[in-house]
Amino acid sequence: MRFKNILIFTLAIAGITCSSQSPVRENKNPDAKKLTDDQLLDKVQRQTFRYFWDFAEPHSGMARERYHPDGNYPDRDANIVTTGGSGFGLMSIISATNRGYIKKKEAVERLNKIADFLTKADRFHGAWSHWIDGETGKVKPFGTKDNGGDLVETSFLAQGFLVVREYFKNGTAEEKALAGKYDKLWKGIEWNWYTKGGENALYWHWSPNYAWDMNFKLEGYNECLITYVMAASSPTHTISRDAYDKGWARNGKIISDKVAYNFPLVLKHNGAEKMGGPLFWAHYSYLGLDPNGLKDQYADYQKLNYDHSMINYSYAVENPKAYKAYGKDFWGLTASYSRNEDGSTGYNAHMPGNDVGVVSPTAAISSIVYTPKESIAFIRNLYENYPDSWGLAGFYDALSPQYKWTAKWYLAIDQGPEVVMLENYRSGLIWKLFMNAPEVQQGLKKLGFTTSKYPSKGRKAVK
Repeated sequence: MRFKNILIFTLAIAGITCSSQSPVRENKNPDAKKLTDDQLLDKVQRQTFRYFWDFAEPHSGMARERYHPDGNYPDRDANIVTTGGSGFGLMSIISATNRGYIKKKEAVERLNKIADFLTKADRFHGAWSHWIDGETGKVKPFGTKDNGGDLVETSFLAQGFLVVREYFKNGTAEEKALAGKYDKLWKGIEWNWYTKGGENALYWHWSPNYAWDMNFKLEGYNECLITYVMAASSPTHTISRDAYDKGWARNGKIISDKVAYNFPLVLKHNGAEKMGGPLFWAHYSYLGLDPNGLKDQYADYQKLNYDHSMINYSYAVENPKAYKAYGKDFWGLTASYSRNEDGSTGYNAHMPGNDVGVVSPTAAISSIVYTPKESIAFIRNLYENYPDSWGLAGFYDALSPQYKWTAKWYLAIDQGPEVVMLENYRSGLIWKLFMNAPEVQQGLKKLGFTTSKYPSKGRKAVK
């Protein structure tokens, strides 16, 4: 399957072009070195959370697809919210509540608003569309035939449902009622419908107008592992083990023997088999799903993601294209806003096999759970030496010292993993909530996973 199809859910904004960019300045931030590592991480986490709190879409409370502080929205889409990014936002709100960035009462109010909006928004056999009009709840087509249910985006959202439910389920009467709303939303997703009539695989899209015309089977490896985990975990609309083994794992053909920079890829990265895909593949599925101690017949998932991150890091250290600043404290290639050849702003799926000199902060920051030393070095370098990369909602989406360029815009799908993975690195909170959900434990067992860190009831944890 062609790589651009694997990224279809993000590449629709590739056509954005405008001149909203600013030069990268390597000025020193005189106050930065006064911060300890923990203070620095807390500052980044708190500031980045503002994307989902201060800059959320006001009517729905959901995460905007994009936030442009300059007010320049070329497609006039400031009101468009993103399903998957809002799932990341739900987990970010739980993190912020637990850290005291916001009051629990405020969180409950916002989370009720989001749940009520999602209850009334368009759904397609339980799944939501990729984009939704935040003012009306109606579908905003992602493409001509992509105007219905998006199962992958829905799985990113549903991860958040379980995290919210688990956090509030034993709270006050109001909090229990909130947990109940999210439980109902979760149980209403018809995962098995998306097997296209009972095939041993899940499909990404279904449209009420075009049915299965997009015909996008979910096969690994990419960012979609969580979709199979959520589907198998559903207590109401589950899928079979065969769908995972024959669909996602392609009867074992998912396994790779490729090695880059002495790090095995472990699994076959679709369209990027030599050095791995963009780093968001190591993030989206693992915001709730804890890869530590997680194994199945195909992979050790901590090793998979560590190796993927280290290949990306090692590529920057080698710097085969001799881009300015690349190195041990400036690295990270993933999908984000990007610099077009004419200097305008577009979108690109950056990775070692597609490097245009643009680094995306979310890549290294969200990999902190795998590469803490390397990620903290990047964060400190960016904060201390590139103050123009820092804005109202944390680090901007992308920058290139090579071209003295910064995209001073934000995307939900980039800011969200930063908040959640910083929380998981610092406390493990989001992982603990998700992994201890009873149906997740059952779903993982059903698919053949074992986890030494979160044993089933009746077994003692491995320390």
